[in-house]
Amino acid sequence: MSLNVLAQEKYQLVSQRRALQWFLLPVMLVTIALGWKYPLLGFTVAAAMATGMIGGVLRGRYVCGNLCPRGAFFDRMVAPFAPRRKLPAWMRGLPFRLAVLAGLMGFMIWRIAQNPGDLNHWGLVFWSMCALTTAVGLGLAFTLHPRAWCAICPMGTLQNLLGGHKQPLRIAASCRSCGKCEAACPMSLSIMPDKKAGALKDRDCLKCPECIAACPVNALSWPEGRNG
Repeated sequence: MSLNVLAQEKYQLVSQRRALQWFLLPVMLVTIALGWKYPLLGFTVAAAMATGMIGGVLRGRYVCGNLCPRGAFFDRMVAPFAPRRKLPAWMRGLPFRLAVLAGLMGFMIWRIAQNPGDLNHWGLVFWSMCALTTAVGLGLAFTLHPRAWCAICPMGTLQNLLGGHKQPLRIAASCRSCGKCEAACPMSLSIMPDKKAGALKDRDCLKCPECIAACPVNALSWPEGRNG
């Protein structure tokens, strides 16, 4: 395959992802803006959670990287204005993330249990959880990193645990360790240290095409049979 064809394919993959994110982004904005008045809108949050868990079993954090409306918001609207500082190790570590998962899911279940027969109540709970965590995510974005929330998001943690090892990014020996892939990665993952292993070990890879498109020597790719 010629370099021109490869470059065109990579451009198309990135363009498709970004167009999809712009399409999904309003879902979150409308839900947060109007969910307090129209509680059933909160079920879009439940749908996103269910999609994330199903997707996690199949492809790890693919949903986080490509289909999550809030992830789209952070990538497309927040990232251009936010810093990209390195997240502390404890924040990326499983003990803290599992504590966040248990705390938020426990709180959500407790709130739903207060009036389990009322769908509007369920919707308000989903809406309030989304609004609260998005506010926290914005605070983290403008102090640390655009996707800092995604490092500790309960759904992201579940996807990491369910299938983060599946379809890992392949790293060819032709990698020059230039760092352009890491600069393009929405999660700022360390990719180059895994060059010797031939595949990215980090289970928080969002399975997006940004790093592949940024590589000047086409050293990054997905396993055979995967098209982005």
